[in-house]
Amino acid sequence: MTIKRLLPFIAATFICGGSVLVEARQPKSPASVVKTTPKPTIKPKAKPTVSQPVQPKWKLFTAPDGRFSILMPGSPNRETQYQKTYMGEINLEIFVAQPPKQQVAYIVTYNDFPYSYGEMSDPQAVLNNARDMALKTTKSNLISQRNIRSSNNHPGKEIEYINSGGKITKSRMYVAEGRLYQVMAITTKKQQKTLAKTITGYLNSFQIVLKK
Repeated sequence: MTIKRLLPFIAATFICGGSVLVEARQPKSPASVVKTTPKPTIKPKAKPTVSQPVQPKWKLFTAPDGRFSILMPGSPNRETQYQKTYMGEINLEIFVAQPPKQQVAYIVTYNDFPYSYGEMSDPQAVLNNARDMALKTTKSNLISQRNIRSSNNHPGKEIEYINSGGKITKSRMYVAEGRLYQVMAITTKKQQKTLAKTITGYLNSFQIVLKK
């Protein structure tokens, strides 16, 4: 299925670089203070101040079309990709948030299937195909997987995988009303240990809003 090639490619494209930095700044030496005594007294230099990595401010993000909501670390950047397939042109919507000085990217993507295909396709087949292509495209090994359901009972799958560079992706995929969603957090082994609870909370906050 051609559509299965689209979404997993995001994992390879939007992985953030950089590292966690702790900056130490040496303050300027204070001027000497001359007292009335014969010998001037010099004030000792202040210790360098250490600034901690900026902690992102999480807030609720609602998709422009109102069809999903999720907690994100700041306002995500949006990009639209277009792909021609045998089903017609598919639009892939991508939302990416990358906190400064952290090796992690929070990503939500979705695409709508043409109506006829969405009506005929098996949701589990779509999810399995998306999983297989994610592993193939990113040259990753599967760590774990389980079948899940959205809060409003749409079928889904959670997978976790690691690529040859040591980047770990934890992803939850859902099929709902002719649309495939992928909610991902991509990070390093080191950052995953410190961000495990944050990533779980991020994934848990994803809500599908049904069409009225």
